[in-house]
Amino acid sequence: MTVRRSRFGSFLWRWLVRIVVAWLLLTIVPIFAMRWLNPPTSAFMIRDRVQMWLGGDSHPLRQRWVPFRQISSYVKRAVIASEDQKFPDHFGFDFDSIANAFDEREKGERVRGASTITQQVAKNLFLWPGQNWIRKGIEAYLTVIIEICWSKQRTLEIYLNIAEFGRGVYGVGAASDGLLHKSPSSLSAADGALLAAVLPNPQRFRVVAPSAYVRRRQAWILRQMQHLGTPAILRVSFP
Repeated sequence: MTVRRSRFGSFLWRWLVRIVVAWLLLTIVPIFAMRWLNPPTSAFMIRDRVQMWLGGDSHPLRQRWVPFRQISSYVKRAVIASEDQKFPDHFGFDFDSIANAFDEREKGERVRGASTITQQVAKNLFLWPGQNWIRKGIEAYLTVIIEICWSKQRTLEIYLNIAEFGRGVYGVGAASDGLLHKSPSSLSAADGALLAAVLPNPQRFRVVAPSAYVRRRQAWILRQMQHLGTPAILRVSFP
């Protein structure tokens, strides 16, 4: 009996090691490759396509990849100013915002988002919407790997190309073409702030015919952009 238990334990241990190695290969290798290769799609885009195939909302899915250097610096500044002002300096997590979010939850107040740009990239590329702890744990793991493998410029480039700016409109290329009718490089500060203003809820907020709330948020982002200035990461090129 002891020998059988020992063999069974050894069998389980070997399979556990294989599962862990497979998990590492399936996560680290693709993320490392995306240091140079542009992701062809994202989990959120796949979700949209599946919903279309299942007979759900039939809005078309649009995305056009735009290299970092061809994106207006105003858009980059607007997204950092609105989504993650500590992005140039943190290692994937804004612990002050996380602590504030926990305090708000304890007080029963409306919880503001505490996700950094890196966390949002991890979620949009690989995961699904939601707030359960399993998803958040996987997101945290992927965030660390992204921070290790990519530069800040690369993380921001991928974010700007996979973020949803409207129903089925993914990335600044599709947003500038289809919503603002401009090239991504010619977008103004007001354009960048308007695009950033809809990011918290692109299914509800609109770039075209924006609501009064979106306009107020756009004005707030413009003020934040002035305070933020031009982060060093936007002045440095990368391969």
